[in-house]
Amino acid sequence: MTRKRVGVLISGRGSNLEALIEACKAPDYPAKIVLVISNVPDAQGLARAETALIPTLTINHKDFASRETFDAALDAALKEAKVELLCNAGFLRLHTEGFVKSWRDRHLNIHPSLLPAFKGLHTHARVLDEGAKISGCTVHFVRPEMDCGPIVAQAALPVLPGDTQESLAARVLQAEHRLYPHALRLVASGAVRVEGERVVGMTQIRDQPPIFSPPLDEEI
Repeated sequence: MTRKRVGVLISGRGSNLEALIEACKAPDYPAKIVLVISNVPDAQGLARAETALIPTLTINHKDFASRETFDAALDAALKEAKVELLCNAGFLRLHTEGFVKSWRDRHLNIHPSLLPAFKGLHTHARVLDEGAKISGCTVHFVRPEMDCGPIVAQAALPVLPGDTQESLAARVLQAEHRLYPHALRLVASGAVRVEGERVVGMTQIRDQPPIFSPPLDEEI
């Protein structure tokens, strides 16, 4: 099996990076991480990658006069490493349209909501403020607009009555750690592909019970 060469972009702790690293240890996983790039020099995720003996690189956005020159440096480093698929994992920079075009349909992002709902920042606070009963996370292909693009996979979970931003974020993050490796497997293996602005190809999806929040009377 030929594994797809994956680059990961991070800005912080790298917990989703760690989940991808663990997934790539499986002998049947169709991807391997060949480069981790951070725009923050002391990002904790860099240490996670180094522990796993994965090459790392810091490209500090503050060293560049524009988003275009920063993205050009990213693009050059990824291409030099022969990266085939790119994953944003807590990368806190918006990409230029040119960069997105260069990596179109090869570039994944994970967002802590059920897109297209609650795009952008402060997701969990907004979920709670709006009184949403179900939240979750989404892996999607990147497009120039923030948190837009063909959806690869999603995970849903109930918002609990006593949830705070912190408790909801923690539960969603646990789901992210399972969802991102799953989505990358689907893309890297060729099980799914993009047609137009939709992800197609999965034919073995089983019907499952719906999530009700609050629960149905018979569940209480």
